[in-house]
Order: sequence, then structure tokens, then C-alpha cells
Amino acid sequence: MIVILSGTNRPGSNTRRIVRELEAAYAALGVPHEVLDLARLPLDAFLPTAYAEKPAGFAPFAEAVLRADGLHVVTPEYNGGVPGVLKYFIDLLPFPESLEGRPVAFTGVAAGTWGALRPVEQLQAIFAYRNAHVFPERVFLPRIHELLDDAGRVKDDELRQRLHAQAAGFAAFVQKLRG
Repeated sequence: MIVILSGTNRPGSNTRRIVRELEAAYAALGVPHEVLDLARLPLDAFLPTAYAEKPAGFAPFAEAVLRADGLHVVTPEYNGGVPGVLKYFIDLLPFPESLEGRPVAFTGVAAGTWGALRPVEQLQAIFAYRNAHVFPERVFLPRIHELLDDAGRVKDDELRQRLHAQAAGFAAFVQKLRG
């Protein structure tokens, strides 16, 4: 199963809209998947005590990562980097088993011209440090507001094909590694 991680807790985010497109891509491929949305993190996960003792409400998030065959991270760019909530989420995951040897793919979403290149590169370094298997085919979505229609759907066929190709490539990558 592929877990698609929506890497922000911002309500109504464009990141979540791209997650929906990836959900459709994995569904079309017949690949089991689920979405892990950081907007649903329990408030007690943000207490300073959460580092030492994970709140019960965090358990479903950690368990989803632990049972995932692969993790597809969709990250926005906030102030030139990874959203704080995404880095914090990674920090709360069980060490080392949550990311050790786990295949991971990245899709970047940004209002700017580079399509979240910086946070994706930051995440690649973090996940490599944690010994994950990084899928090399990344997708960057610059000027995201221009890429979505009024209903929040990807309006460009070529871009939709790139997202679907990334999903297909990642599913094959996961299958080879997990085989």
C-alpha cells in the first residue's frame, strides 16, 4: 500500500488538491493507497511532552507509515523550505523503523517559479539520512495557482500525465524494492 502524505496542515491547501490527483492516479493503476493528512493531526501532538510520550491520537499516523510499502510525500514550499509541521511529523515518527528502507517519492507544490525544489531537496536529505530509498523521479509544480481550475483540479493534461507517470513509476519502484 502507498501512503500519500499531504505535507501541510493548512486548511484548503493546494497541496491537498494535488494529493487528490495522485489518489486518482493510484486508483487508476489499481494500487492500494491511503491519504495521511497532517491537517488531521491531533492538537496534543503539538505539546512539548509529545517527543517523549506520543499521544494516543498520533498512533494512527505512525501506524500508517509503518505499514506503508511506500510513502509519497506532497510538500508545499513555505518560506523557502519544508513546512514546520511536516518536519515535526517526521521527528515524531518511531526511529529508525518508520523510514529505514522505506521507498519514498516527492512532489513539490509552490506559488513561486521553482515548484518547491528547495523543500524537496531538504526532504531528500532528511529521508536519505534516515536510510529511506528515494525514488529519483520528482515532480515540481510551480505557480500552482495557475495550474488548477476553479474547482481545484489540475487543468493541464501534460501536468496530469506527469503526476500519473510519477505514480506509476513509484508503484513499480516500490514493487521492485518490496517484491
